[in-house]
Amino acid sequence: MSILQSCKMSATHCQPIPIPLAEYEDEHEQSEIYMCILWFAGELGITYYDTGDCSIYFMTDAPDNEDLKLLHRIIDEVFPHCILTSAKQDYTLAKFLNNIADPAEDRQGRGKPEIVFYPNTDFGLEVSKQRILSKQFSFIPSHMTAAEKILYLSSIIPFESPLVIRALGGLLKFLDRRKVGVELEGSNVEVPILSFKKFALTDIVHVDQDTYCVLQVFKSEVHPSVYKHASGKKEGLSLYGILNHCKCKWGEKLMRLWLMRPTRNVTELNKRLDVIQFFLLAQNHETVLTLQDCLKNIKNVPMILKRMALSNTKVGDWQTLYKTVYSAICLRDTCRSLPSTIELFHTISHIFTDDLHYVASLISKVVDFEASISENHFTVRPNVDPIIDEKKRKLMGLSDFLTDVARKELHDLDNQIPSCSVVYIPLIGFLLSIPQLPTMLDKSDFEIKGLDFMFLSEEQLHYRSARTKELDSVLGDLHCEIRDQETLLMYQLQTKILEKSTVLNNVIEYIAQLDVLLSLTVMARENGYTRPHFSPSQIIRIKDGRHPLMELCAKTFVPNSVDSSETSGQIKILTGPNSSGKSIYLKQVGLITFMALIGSYVPAAEAQIGAVDGIYTRIHSRESVSLGLSTFMIDLNQIAKAVNNATEKSLVLIDEFGKGTNTVDGLSLLAAVLKYWIRQATQCPHIFVATNYHTLVQLRLLPETHLVQYLTMDTHQDGDELVFFYQIKEGVSTVSHAANIAALAGMPSKVIARGLEVSELLRNGKPIRRTDHSSKEKQLENCKSLVDKFLSLDLDDPQLDLQAFMTQEVLPSASSIL
Repeated sequence: MSILQSCKMSATHCQPIPIPLAEYEDEHEQSEIYMCILWFAGELGITYYDTGDCSIYFMTDAPDNEDLKLLHRIIDEVFPHCILTSAKQDYTLAKFLNNIADPAEDRQGRGKPEIVFYPNTDFGLEVSKQRILSKQFSFIPSHMTAAEKILYLSSIIPFESPLVIRALGGLLKFLDRRKVGVELEGSNVEVPILSFKKFALTDIVHVDQDTYCVLQVFKSEVHPSVYKHASGKKEGLSLYGILNHCKCKWGEKLMRLWLMRPTRNVTELNKRLDVIQFFLLAQNHETVLTLQDCLKNIKNVPMILKRMALSNTKVGDWQTLYKTVYSAICLRDTCRSLPSTIELFHTISHIFTDDLHYVASLISKVVDFEASISENHFTVRPNVDPIIDEKKRKLMGLSDFLTDVARKELHDLDNQIPSCSVVYIPLIGFLLSIPQLPTMLDKSDFEIKGLDFMFLSEEQLHYRSARTKELDSVLGDLHCEIRDQETLLMYQLQTKILEKSTVLNNVIEYIAQLDVLLSLTVMARENGYTRPHFSPSQIIRIKDGRHPLMELCAKTFVPNSVDSSETSGQIKILTGPNSSGKSIYLKQVGLITFMALIGSYVPAAEAQIGAVDGIYTRIHSRESVSLGLSTFMIDLNQIAKAVNNATEKSLVLIDEFGKGTNTVDGLSLLAAVLKYWIRQATQCPHIFVATNYHTLVQLRLLPETHLVQYLTMDTHQDGDELVFFYQIKEGVSTVSHAANIAALAGMPSKVIARGLEVSELLRNGKPIRRTDHSSKEKQLENCKSLVDKFLSLDLDDPQLDLQAFMTQEVLPSASSIL
């Protein structure tokens, strides 16, 4: 039965048809999920189609390490019937998908998903965009123009996430080709897609790319070095830049991962804060320094293990791995001396098992680090393998022995040959070397009785003699034999270490956590941050909060408090002149909340944060070249995302909404959006709005409600000078102080005076006259000249062209008169 037929059937019955429980369960079990996965450069893009509600779900691009723990968690939570991906994939993802398809890896006995590969060209970014924008979705009103359709879709679909767009394009092609759910229908019947929905893992806080940009969580800048100017990037002034004091690469990666995945899991956040609180104690300062010194030696163990698995271990890997393991043992021993009540210390103490001692001891006993580096190949220590020791002993005494053999060979040679030597060449063996005599010109002259000529090199003739052949049979190719034996030992050593790879991977995971928390500790100590507290209620309360980036740039920074709750108002309307600190205040609220959600101490005297599930911003418009949208359309797009997705636990920051459009239109849209949230009552999110639309208050466009609180930035007019206090206070600003702001910006005084004059005329409804008018005498002369031209006209002249006269004579004169 098709979907259309089922809809018609349900419409013909007024009463609901009771469905037996067994039949309902069978129907529920038929719901299938088709998922598309792309993983590239540590970023994960996922979309999936659910046949149960005919909806497509998507998750914005999210970072995921090579262990693919995030992907594993998503698949376990969603459990797709089919997984689609590109045929051109990284080995790590290919291996992961292969394990999923393996019956031995069946999770919870639910059956293995089908794995489908499409050509990589089907996932092209531009192709996918066109596929999305050109598809006719039933939920889009048919009367919309192409531009309106783009705006509508961009308010739902994250076009700023390239991997998700590519995955969505591939999924749409798969659905059309597979005809999921409509296999028996005609070719003109498409797979029903009734909506797009955002998918988020439990406890993950939603933060879109615009928010990361405007809050400066990350900021890449061109590297100042001329050698790296073209391609090199460096982290600019950003939250990640100031928080990152990590000592190892894995700590830096995890720090970025935490910033990309803030969580509302209060238990996890308090575990992180407990570690920071312990390290902030004055008596633990030396412990912090000790741990950070050990962390400096933690290197790229996963890469070394990967090379070992491929038998491609480099010479330096052994010393690097030894230092890492030895440092991990020191970290474990230090953590065992710390309170076991803190979970991270307890975990490190137990998971860093004695297998680390085994690995470190094995490497130190087998590998000769100095010889390996000097000879550029794996070298075994003495007394490890008797066979290798014996061969090396022979090789070491070979020089004197070969000298004796050379004397015997010279005694048997012709008296014309002045000297000879016996040399050993790897892979060739022992040879008798004789200098080329002047009489030896042709190859026939090289023949010597009892010797086999081999080759000529650098005026030295090389032969095999009976003695050198005997040496080959007795001593063999010592160099190659030693190398072969050492290589065999290296493979055995690699096997032993790979058997302990679990503990080595645990080392990286928990050392990264320790490194990040130590880094946050350093930042909290240096800047006087305090521990945030989490509340189950809908509240954001911050006492004397500071902007973590701005306070590092300003000579003095004025802290401000925040109180957003059901009793103190969840919608804050902030007015005040430009440059008074409104935008900084909004970003400060967002950053402090964000820092609390990664488990960091925050720049405030006190902070109490509720269960925030998302942060949405509309601060400083950006152009979207790829979608061809105007600045105001981007404003609408960002506001639409907040309206569609924000819940009562979300934080919404709006700054200067309405730029780029008519003032009345911008004001009306802002009022409409705020009224929508006011009607949500207890479901209203935390909203902070900074605006210069003073008429929003003066015209009373918003209803009187306890949800709305009006705030302003405190200023003082001292004569012609405007003094900013950068202090938030309750109230409404009635003037914009535009002239004072223009003077502070360096605007010429004449321009400011004219601006005040025009503003006053507009306010009083009077006409505005141009300032470039000529004098009254000149105007009078122009009037007389124009009158004379009219009087000189002969209206009876049939050749008179009045239209040309008006265009060429009257209008140019009129512009100088009016």
